[in-house]
Amino acid sequence: MLVGYARTSTRDQAAGFEAQRVELKKLGCEKIFSEQVSAVSKRDALEDALEFVREGDALIVTKLDRLARSIIHLNEIVDKLQQKKVALKIVNLNLDTETATGKLMLNLLGSIGQFEREMMKERQKDGIDKAKADGKYVGRQKTALAKTDNVLDLRSKGFGATDIAERVGISVASVYRIFRMQTN
Repeated sequence: MLVGYARTSTRDQAAGFEAQRVELKKLGCEKIFSEQVSAVSKRDALEDALEFVREGDALIVTKLDRLARSIIHLNEIVDKLQQKKVALKIVNLNLDTETATGKLMLNLLGSIGQFEREMMKERQKDGIDKAKADGKYVGRQKTALAKTDNVLDLRSKGFGATDIAERVGISVASVYRIFRMQTN
């Protein structure tokens, strides 16, 4: 049986998400597991797919980055599939782990992908460090604290934390943080 897996990081990527599902259907996937979550989040649909597949099946993804977030994670997935005697096919790479060449290419590409992500993180950190040194990076604005006067005004009028949070547009935890700051 051909089993598909589709994923995008956010719900804003609806077109890419649907394109994956359409492609997997065209390839003959009888069952498709799909989700719209970050690669670093808990991915229930992926776990369901790995649980669902049986000996002789093939798990199909359109792109490698839709499946794994690191070479370690990729290896964990491949190990689970190999233990169940299930093939992994990555469409855009024309890669099939039923072949020795496919297994080699998968490991090479996974390593290159992880290297690329690590380099991107390093460049981002370097950019932030430079911006901080130049006094141009101050971090995220403290939006909740900017609304302290509104929060305290609503509190004095007898509103509860949940109502205040909804009216002001901040979290309940932020409302309580402002309350605590006033009592200290």
